[in-house]
Amino acid sequence: MNGRKILIGISGGIAAYKVCEVVSTLAKAGTQVRVILTDAAQEFITPLSLATLSRHPAYTDRDFWQPTHSRPLHIELGEWAEILVIAPLTANTLAKLAGGLADNLLTNTVLASRCPILLAPAMNTDMWEQLAVQRNWQQVLTDERFCGIQPSSGILACDRVGAGRMAEPSEILAHIESLLHTGGKRDLKGKRVLISAGGTREHLDPVRFIGNPSSGKMGIALAVAALHRGAAVTLVHTMDEALLPRGVVRAIAVVSAEEMREAMLSCFPEADVTVMAAAVADVRPRDSVSEKLPKRSLPSSLALEVVPDILAELGSLKQAGQKLIGFAAQTGDIVKPALEKLERKKLDAIAANPIDKIGAGFNSDTNQAILINSHGKQVEVLPCSKLEMAHRLYDFVLGE
Repeated sequence: MNGRKILIGISGGIAAYKVCEVVSTLAKAGTQVRVILTDAAQEFITPLSLATLSRHPAYTDRDFWQPTHSRPLHIELGEWAEILVIAPLTANTLAKLAGGLADNLLTNTVLASRCPILLAPAMNTDMWEQLAVQRNWQQVLTDERFCGIQPSSGILACDRVGAGRMAEPSEILAHIESLLHTGGKRDLKGKRVLISAGGTREHLDPVRFIGNPSSGKMGIALAVAALHRGAAVTLVHTMDEALLPRGVVRAIAVVSAEEMREAMLSCFPEADVTVMAAAVADVRPRDSVSEKLPKRSLPSSLALEVVPDILAELGSLKQAGQKLIGFAAQTGDIVKPALEKLERKKLDAIAANPIDKIGAGFNSDTNQAILINSHGKQVEVLPCSKLEMAHRLYDFVLGE
């Protein structure tokens, strides 16, 4: 993100206050942020607030009509930006985009730019559901330059409960990161991607289990990256439903390795790309009970049995045209065991993770890996966000 050029356009809506967090987060990450406010936006938030957060003067229509620039301001901004974000996008500004109108600095800059444009609508539910608004929304999205984040449902400023709530800053920021990486390409459009995420739990009784510290963050990042690249995503997971990204076609919650096995085997035949990112247990208690064992009744030794290898089973079922990717969390030499796993399980690619390094193990927000494919090609991915890692993995697999 450091040094990248992001232009934020704010139109008139109460959700404008959320954009402050987006601007602040981007500026703190080292991006160059410029902000345009429409006249209506200034009724909700001031140019001074955005200038302070972005570390640069915010632009308004007053700047647009003043001859204080060597070149027209909308041309300079349109050529400067790598990504243009419009949030909140009102019904009025959406209609202007759909019709190619340009009557203010923001809409003129849209027409003067060639970069990807991210749209985050926000409005009352009845407004959002109007036929004209939906027609404009669909029309705008036919232009491949535009990427839309559907509004979510919830309590709106008008006290209405329904669709129209602008996407949260974290979701907007994730889209920005993806667009900076992909440039807006949707190379998974029309593809079905199956992903497993999280760590399984093999219960001895309702409160005791054999598990691992996997948070599922890598699997979630893989799902988000696939969604941003146009895929229809099925996610088999062990996490809280509130942590799942919006837009997943199907989310299947599981707990144990056997439940994950059943879900993955059920969904696998329809998948074009399968990524097994979950940390699945290798063993489970041979005997388990449905009621909590008293402490005095706990066994002094625990009999274990091997859990079926889901990834190997998927590899044996893989058909021509399907891609199967695995992860190998290792300490010490990460390449040799990953190569063995790649061949034995008939994978197309594997990501070898050094979990003994800071920022690359379980439950971290960053990751690093050596990516290896079935042809022997190896690519090192240095420490980066897990979303960046997900995109690098798809680049590696799709670019074979």
